[in-house]
Amino acid sequence: MTAIPARRFVRLGALAVCAVLFALAPGRGQTPATPAAGADTAVIEDVVVGSRILADFGVVDAFGHVSARHPANPNHFLMSRSLAPALVTADDVKEFDLDGNAVDARGRPVFLERFIHGEIYKARPDVMAVVHTHSPGVIPFTVTKVPLRPMFHNAAFLGAGAPVWEIRKDFGETDMLVRDPLLGKSLAQMLGDKSVVLMRGHGDVTVGPSVNVAVFRAYYTDVNARLQTQAAALGGDINFLTPEESVKADAINLVVLDRVWNLWKLRIAPTLGK
Repeated sequence: MTAIPARRFVRLGALAVCAVLFALAPGRGQTPATPAAGADTAVIEDVVVGSRILADFGVVDAFGHVSARHPANPNHFLMSRSLAPALVTADDVKEFDLDGNAVDARGRPVFLERFIHGEIYKARPDVMAVVHTHSPGVIPFTVTKVPLRPMFHNAAFLGAGAPVWEIRKDFGETDMLVRDPLLGKSLAQMLGDKSVVLMRGHGDVTVGPSVNVAVFRAYYTDVNARLQTQAAALGGDINFLTPEESVKADAINLVVLDRVWNLWKLRIAPTLGK
């Protein structure tokens, strides 16, 4: 047998080590991911883009998620596998039934709090998208008695109210996660017919008739919360939007939503191929 030169032997050994490390890397060694079958690629793209937009703005970090009701099956929804929102790609988006069961998990982990989405879709046939965040601006309004109210026209949807869900009320001391259908149903009941529900010591959930509307509301819920905190620090009475102003402004926002959505897509476009 011909001896392998020492230099080549070292190089071959290094390549073997790299191959092992590559195989052991997160996400490797599993069945290759494929986009949810039968789903509109545009809706899947919206889930991806919405996830990355909220991450880019700091509304979500490693945690939080965006979902869309399946356009061909209202009893299913589309959401990423358990993954930081900034890393979500189309291949990560999976299909779930409204009980939170993955149609084809392919060995990939799922979000513990997928029941937020499934139970809201059950309770609200009008909702086509759900966003859950741990918005830093919003948290103070979940642990105080100060109601979150609309400061400016972009957050006019808050004029309908932003109730606070207290998990401790019916479930006692928990780990604060919506990890089963009973918790998800309770949260959905507190949301009611509103666009936003706050979660004590946790974050918030926004809903909408499309992904871009739900993402818009998640972003401006956080912006409004920060502005309201700033206004309160100045002292004196705050001149919030009236209920009538809120209704009129929210209607206009929905008409011109593509303007901001297209701008946000352009903002995160360089990250989409990564």
